[in-house]
Amino acid sequence: MGSVQVGHPENRLTGWFHRSAGFLVSVRDELKKVTWPTRPELSKATRMIIVLSIVLGLMIGLMDWLLQVILVDGVARLAR
Repeated sequence: MGSVQVGHPENRLTGWFHRSAGFLVSVRDELKKVTWPTRPELSKATRMIIVLSIVLGLMIGLMDWLLQVILVDGVARLAR
């Protein structure tokens, strides 16, 4: 049967710090490669998202109201 070797806790801790530091360095390097949008592009995209959110909210509200009228009020009329 093989023996199981347990690493020293201090080695695991320093290994964790080295891996974390390497990860953060990689993140920084990747963020340097990103093509960030210009201010006008960002403004246009933000406006589009706000308008889309409002339109979707209105559509969901309308569907909710319509289903309420059909299902709740319609069933109540049938029960009379």
